[in-house]
Amino acid sequence: MRTISTIADLREALAEHRRAGRSIGLVPTMGYLHVGHMELVRRARSENDVVVASIFVNPLQFGANEDLGKYPRDLARDQALLTDGGVDFLFAPGVSDMYPRPMETVVDVPKLGSELEGAVRPGHFAGVATVVTKLFNIVQPDRAYFGEKDFQQLQIIRRMVEDLAQPVTVIGVPTVREEDGLACSSRNVYLTTQERRAAAIVPKALDEAERLIASGVTEPAEVEKRVLEFLAGEPLARPEVVALRDPETLEPVSEIEEKPVLLLLFVRFGTTKLLDNRVIAPKSARFAKVA
Repeated sequence: MRTISTIADLREALAEHRRAGRSIGLVPTMGYLHVGHMELVRRARSENDVVVASIFVNPLQFGANEDLGKYPRDLARDQALLTDGGVDFLFAPGVSDMYPRPMETVVDVPKLGSELEGAVRPGHFAGVATVVTKLFNIVQPDRAYFGEKDFQQLQIIRRMVEDLAQPVTVIGVPTVREEDGLACSSRNVYLTTQERRAAAIVPKALDEAERLIASGVTEPAEVEKRVLEFLAGEPLARPEVVALRDPETLEPVSEIEEKPVLLLLFVRFGTTKLLDNRVIAPKSARFAKVA
């Protein structure tokens, strides 16, 4: 694996592969890799001739009081994992490489990006869309791989690609979980021992929502209310988003009928935010599928 830190050097390295007609897969990350990231790499390796992973802690997507300065970093460890995963190129630029002067251009998907997580993290998704667009322009991948754990982010990137006719296929990869069900995340290392035990309530809340819907609860507000009550059973959990939405549009749903619904959770433990979600098929849809 070759590690590259400048845009010009990466473009030069990929030019030969592009001229030869080789397919290129991109796995964008902020580093401190875990098994979830490596599943993205595995998918990319299986579906492309050349795999590029990027590691860049993007300041544009962090708010003033967020964890940019303490975001976990370990480049040597990440390089070893990516080498073992069969990555061809690691693009690991510094801020001065990606943003040599303050950015005047912003890519935003304002409707999708201003609600749910975006409502409690203003500007976050504009920062994500901007850096992902820049990475797409630099790498020019055929396919790009993102985890479904960050479901809102995934849908925003899909919409951005569609709206701007960006020539890349966005592939969502199912969430990888730890033994107790907690979604793998670089931020899990922030949790204290007590918070880590408490965080198991997040995937359990998804189970509770699925149980409620399977039992015939059809009012989204009722499911959201009861999931909030369930989370309240853990004193360390501070839910900021509990929302049932349409999985494709992220629009609110008025009733849980035949179509699957998406439950999105954004829960804080101390200073650490944990995201999770699940697409849940209502009872009627399951019956129709079996029938």
